[in-house]
Amino acid sequence: MALAKSSPPPSKKQAFESGLASKKTGTPAKEQASVQAPMKASPRAVQQQILKNLVLRLGLPLLAGWMFAAFFHAWWAYTLVGVLTVAAAGVVYWGWRRTERSLQVADILQSVDPTSKEGRKEALEKLAASGLDKNDTVATLARAQLTMQDDPDKALAELETIDLGKILLAEADQVRFQKALILLTRGELDRARALVDLIDLSRHQDKKARAVMAGVIAEAWGRTGQAKKALELLDLYKVDDAEYAEIRPQLLKARAFSAASLNDMKEVRRVLRQMSSDNPQYLGVFLQKKVHPLLRQEAKTILMKSGAVPRPKPQYRYR
Repeated sequence: MALAKSSPPPSKKQAFESGLASKKTGTPAKEQASVQAPMKASPRAVQQQILKNLVLRLGLPLLAGWMFAAFFHAWWAYTLVGVLTVAAAGVVYWGWRRTERSLQVADILQSVDPTSKEGRKEALEKLAASGLDKNDTVATLARAQLTMQDDPDKALAELETIDLGKILLAEADQVRFQKALILLTRGELDRARALVDLIDLSRHQDKKARAVMAGVIAEAWGRTGQAKKALELLDLYKVDDAEYAEIRPQLLKARAFSAASLNDMKEVRRVLRQMSSDNPQYLGVFLQKKVHPLLRQEAKTILMKSGAVPRPKPQYRYR
């Protein structure tokens, strides 16, 4: 009787048990944090910039209005400009209040370690005790961000409560971004694509925030038939740039998906080797459902070679 040797590839369960992907989202906590971190960077600087832009946009027209009133020197002119000035002051106060709430949320997020379950739990408790309106858009985004790693369904439900028609366009983009990120990890590609197509990157001045959104947009495009368009977008953000170090995993992941869609396996191997060199756990996301089979197989091969996934033990059977 001869002994035949068979070596089945490691199952998805084995990959998960090896710590390559989180139980629910398939994305390591460190990668999730890197994707989300730019959204809360330099909050006070952002506040100052928003208020500065608001004052300039309203102040210059009002100055011209007062010069106009002084030229005519008539009661109706002064009344008109006075009403406009009061309205502008109300807008500035509204903007200041919104940025103050954003600062309060940002301070809470930056006071914890988002890569640990305990840190996320602490931040959620602080948000609950902060006195912020439960329906506040910034607070809802923060709760979804903190819940995403441990319970993506709950995070998605949080985001669904936001009426995109009643918030600022830039905030609506952030909601779409977070929803698309969750849907991509769940393999709901068409829904994610519909969301990212509505995101306008020109509305976002922060370079890191724009880059991380671009990474998610490119991933959705790359996995739904627009791989060339995705690569053109990714080419605008150099992964070796120190400024994008935190979001390098997302940019590389999007490039790998896009290259696989084009059957460019040489590029796929190059990108996967880069990701594995940074952290083998980043390749765990490619072991999920609805991933290009060649991409999944290449990721498994690299993981086994790296030792992150133990090679399967030979199994013997009698003939």
